[in-house]
Amino acid sequence: MQTAPGAAAPPSADGGAAGRLPARPAKALARATAWYAALPPRRRAVAQDAALALGLAVLNLLSLLTYLSQLHPAWLALLVVAGQCLPLALRRVLPVPALIGCGLIRNVYDAFGFPFAPLPLSVAIAFGTVAERSGRVWRWLTIVGTCIGVAWSQTLPGHTEPYDAIVQACIFGAAWALGTLSRYHRAALAAAASRADRAEAAVDQAAAGAAAAERLRIARELHDVVAHHVSLMAVQAEAVGALLPARPEAAAASADLIGSTARTAMSELRRLLGVLRFTDYGHAEQARLTPVPSLARLDELLDVVREAGLRVTCRVSGPAATLPPGVDLTAYRILQEALTNALRHAPGSAASVRLIYTETDLTVEATNTVPVPAAAAPVPQRVPGVVGVPGFAADSAPLSAPADLAELAELSASAGPGYGLAGIAERVASCGGFLALGPAADGGFTVTARLPLT
Repeated sequence: MQTAPGAAAPPSADGGAAGRLPARPAKALARATAWYAALPPRRRAVAQDAALALGLAVLNLLSLLTYLSQLHPAWLALLVVAGQCLPLALRRVLPVPALIGCGLIRNVYDAFGFPFAPLPLSVAIAFGTVAERSGRVWRWLTIVGTCIGVAWSQTLPGHTEPYDAIVQACIFGAAWALGTLSRYHRAALAAAASRADRAEAAVDQAAAGAAAAERLRIARELHDVVAHHVSLMAVQAEAVGALLPARPEAAAASADLIGSTARTAMSELRRLLGVLRFTDYGHAEQARLTPVPSLARLDELLDVVREAGLRVTCRVSGPAATLPPGVDLTAYRILQEALTNALRHAPGSAASVRLIYTETDLTVEATNTVPVPAAAAPVPQRVPGVVGVPGFAADSAPLSAPADLAELAELSASAGPGYGLAGIAERVASCGGFLALGPAADGGFTVTARLPLT
């Protein structure tokens, strides 16, 4: 029957079956791939070695097909040549038993006197696997046992040609060399992975240390900015309460000082937060931040504490030198903390500041006198009779040991709330300097720091 032009041909049963056949192998292949991918590494290795064993078994069988008429019985010869390959499925899991299995079955083939023996590829592969994956004792035992087995097989009938022993030696020697090279390669990869892990751990440790140091630096800056200015505001707020209503002009001056101190604290906090926020120091907003505190602004600090009620004198000895930024900031913060403590804990006292410049270092000294008793003065929070901290004398070793910092932190905690003394110790230690603190000769308190300039 003819179909009209343009009409679709009727579906053919054969054609439909032919169209469905390619999809079945594809699905089977996909299932096999998914099954293999889901295997753990150990079973995946067994699956790979099993495929190798089956492939070698088929190769051995094909090599004997043309000699079946000369093999008696043929079925036993085929069974033995195929069986000697099957232990390879466990060569990476059990290297020595796999070699023993392959070698014994191969010697069974020679013991029956079957001619036309195929090349001992399965035994050689198992032999090389022992060289790759076994310990030194097992390797030496394997070499001895293999040499004995090969020598015994050469004494059997059918091995009369000299080249037979040479071929066996070349095959097993090459297998052992390849296994040894693979073992060295795997050891090199493991060593490289170990070095990479150690390097990554070192990087993580360094990053954690840098983060901890940065947190400590930020904590010191926040303490210096907040504690100093808030302490001044607290003192002035108490003064406002004491001056009202009898002395409104003085109370108004104290209130103005509270406002200016608060604005200064906000400016310094804005500077600190700006440094934390912007990593690009050429950013336009950086130019609008307040300058970093330094000894160039020492007069401003002295004026502020004088307005707060602390009498301060300052002496500078030696030619002023250009200071490293870290030393400059550390010296300023030490004086700021010392004067703030004098204002808080020694009301009515006087303080003296001394800067001594030399070619190699800068000595910063701040001393306050005994507080003047007053009925309205707050009770000093510092524990009386605080002695010098061992290890912090001016001629002692550099302040860097964690035990010294911990000892000073305990002294700071005993002297009252806050981290002022510990912060001073940490700053001096970061510069590699020396620190001495304790009671002065007249009963006051002295903080002395020597900071190297190089």
